[in-house]
Amino acid sequence: MVRPSRPQLPYASSRSAPPDTPTRRSLLRGGLALGAAAGAVAAGQLWGGAGGAHAAGVDYPGATWAPASPANYTASDRPSTYPIDLVVIHVTQETFADTISLFQDPAHAATAHYVVRSADGAVDQCVREHDVAWHAGNWDYNTRSIGIEHEGWVDDPSYFTDAMYHASALLTGAICDTYGIPKDREHIIGHVEVPGTDHTDPGPNWDWPRYLRLLNGG
Repeated sequence: MVRPSRPQLPYASSRSAPPDTPTRRSLLRGGLALGAAAGAVAAGQLWGGAGGAHAAGVDYPGATWAPASPANYTASDRPSTYPIDLVVIHVTQETFADTISLFQDPAHAATAHYVVRSADGAVDQCVREHDVAWHAGNWDYNTRSIGIEHEGWVDDPSYFTDAMYHASALLTGAICDTYGIPKDREHIIGHVEVPGTDHTDPGPNWDWPRYLRLLNGG
């Protein structure tokens, strides 16, 4: 579950594992994360900040490609292999930049398809939609969904800006249109609603009525 006293990116692997410990977190903050970053630079894949060059293969035209480590998701061919009928809304419990860095760390064992920045609504895509991101903590839900992370903390509504809501609603709307997903609360859910989860995001400060209005042109 989210622990406000020690903010961390909610664990979202496709397999069972304990939450991050302080030792692992310090590794992520230190040499391990730097090692992953160095490897990404060598591969010419390191995220260079939202607003950088867009990859030709990006699924959402408004997104910047910020590839996660292949160790943190399952390559697939959705919707041929699995139908896509859900969008799962997350809150990072991290900054935008740190979230991207964690997704690029091959030891992190979690990632989402997209991350939305608080200040300006910039969108980075980390995993292609046809692949299975490890974001829900439930394999069935991972296979069926697109995961969208939002920069911020569940107990701080100031992160949920107008720019973030509008950008996220446009992104989710485009995903729904692509896969024929109804734009309602049965198909657009919070991480807290995934069976078996111990997470609370997006939390009580996420304005679901507003989000659904934006999704449906309100």
